[in-house]
Amino acid sequence: MKTKSPFLNSIINYMYSHHYAKKSIETYIFWITAYIHFHNKRHPTSMGNNEVEIFLNYLTVTKKVAARTQATALNALAFLYKHIIKNELSLDLNFVKSNRQQKLPVVLTQTEVSLFFRNINKRHYLIASLLYGSGLRLMEAVKIRVQDIDFDYKNIRIWNGKGNKNRIVTLAEELIPMLRNQIIQVDEYLQLDLKNDAYAGVWMPHRLSKKYPSANKSLQWQFLFPSHKLSTDPETGEIRRHHLDHSGVRKAVKLSSTKAEINKHVTPHTLRHSFATHLLQSGADIRTVQTQLGHSDVRTTQIYTHVLQQGANGVVSPFSRLQTSPI
Repeated sequence: MKTKSPFLNSIINYMYSHHYAKKSIETYIFWITAYIHFHNKRHPTSMGNNEVEIFLNYLTVTKKVAARTQATALNALAFLYKHIIKNELSLDLNFVKSNRQQKLPVVLTQTEVSLFFRNINKRHYLIASLLYGSGLRLMEAVKIRVQDIDFDYKNIRIWNGKGNKNRIVTLAEELIPMLRNQIIQVDEYLQLDLKNDAYAGVWMPHRLSKKYPSANKSLQWQFLFPSHKLSTDPETGEIRRHHLDHSGVRKAVKLSSTKAEINKHVTPHTLRHSFATHLLQSGADIRTVQTQLGHSDVRTTQIYTHVLQQGANGVVSPFSRLQTSPI
């Protein structure tokens, strides 16, 4: 990721060198750029608390952004002044905090979910199935490694999810044959890559890459949904095979909902919302759903009780109730 601004590029390089996630870098650069443009392209070193307060007020009063969006913008600017400008913002910033209510989630009926899966393309069928069948966030799904699938206990291990949390989620038994076939395809990619002298192995967390220097070329550490082409690691310049681009999944989900004639705004997160709601419909208690989704606070999960809340049951993936197969 590069921009036309040397200043922004220096921030990008700093974040890569300190091992920030690519999506975090993109988000922070977006808000820092918006802040600079809002103040007529003044350099951040010539601005401070007052300008940040004015910008945050603008986001709330004029743009009417949600509280979470405003908080993200503040986090980006706090990072900018602490780590780049080396002049931290005040802890007592005075700005109008957004009180825009959280939107109710868009949820599909089980009939709509079945229609959706009948219309999604074969390339994205499995990953979309995990979004609905295991309640994963899109970025959690694309980052799954081969070793994260536990076929014996029918679950998936999610590492460093939102809030840097780990959790275990349910796995629909019906997806196991497809997952095994997917791993065979991953291994075929790996065997091809190992013949390439320039191939540096899959990206691994930095401490683990030092502790297990040869693991990046093992099947277990490969991404379950690899990109169809090799790419250059922006941090090291090495040649690697990264995971599937999340934007392709978004496009596939949108196309599938259109073909299925579902009259709702369907995104990958809609499948996660539907997973949670259908679990509650099937009798799972709200604490179980909270754990499956990885929510820190049960109040976040309670948004799904607008559908139904019943007594506790064992966790059976709602995907298991579908009658569908890839096209």
